[in-house]
Amino acid sequence: MSKIRERAAAGIGEGEVFVASRTFSEADMEAFAHLSRDYNPVHMEDRFARVKGFKGRICHGLLVASLLTEVGGQMGLLASGMRFHFRRPVYFGDTVTCRVTVTEIGKDGHARADVVCSNQHGDVVMDGEGTGHVPGESERAVLKAMMAEGDPTNPLR
Repeated sequence: MSKIRERAAAGIGEGEVFVASRTFSEADMEAFAHLSRDYNPVHMEDRFARVKGFKGRICHGLLVASLLTEVGGQMGLLASGMRFHFRRPVYFGDTVTCRVTVTEIGKDGHARADVVCSNQHGDVVMDGEGTGHVPGESERAVLKAMMAEGDPTNPLR
């Protein structure tokens, strides 16, 4: 079972930290380019990336930011906003770890979280904030039932 989903089913509290990591590949970037239709040459052409000051092609910022959506998706969180600052490039083969810290949950379940993504060298590559609605009691009951059934629609189980 996904540890994040298990914690969400139990109820999310202020101060909790959720972590997701991923090593980004050229194939990931190409798939994202096709889905997003973002063919910026900084992602697709080494010569262009180098004249922009990079060592080579870089991953899309929103591909890296998808680590936040992984965390929110495992929680069953309904997102209402995301704000990102892209600090450093992410290259193919970089492993990025995303730490999501829940900083506030209102009585209505609306939550705010700080997001910090770092590469394998400890360099912050992206930071920002996410907001959304955490699962309420009825949603948590469904999450528990899904997990009791083996969480069949969740390949990250």
